[in-house]
Amino acid sequence: MKDLDRKEHPAVRRMLDLIDPIGYLFTEVFHLLGLFAIGAATVWAATKAFLEMATKGHATIEDLLLLFIYLEIGSMVGIYFRTNHMPVRFLLYVGITALTRHMIGYVQTESVPDVGILILAGATLVLALAVLTIRYASARFPSKTSDGMDG
Repeated sequence: MKDLDRKEHPAVRRMLDLIDPIGYLFTEVFHLLGLFAIGAATVWAATKAFLEMATKGHATIEDLLLLFIYLEIGSMVGIYFRTNHMPVRFLLYVGITALTRHMIGYVQTESVPDVGILILAGATLVLALAVLTIRYASARFPSKTSDGMDG
């Protein structure tokens, strides 16, 4: 019996009809638990970073950019929770912010700028161009199921 014929067999079809909703339920529960875990870890990390800033008595530009990274991750989790679509642009924004944060730290610690700054700037430019490409493509070629979120 071929694989396609098995799925058409009445006993197999009944078994699949019983199992499919259970698989769907497990998938959705795992999805929700994962989102809550990522969201909770983001809130925990952001709170810890904020408390460390408060303990220091001041915030550096690197600290503020770190909070922006947590904000973007939290927004990404919220959008994914509501729409079931991964907002790729937000991942790119996190990457741009992280590279900018790293570049600022690099400039502050290195006495003489070198090719490392150019590499970080180039990587930031590549990510910015990716955002531009996604925004252009989603405006020019909207998906049939577009819900206003591009990327």
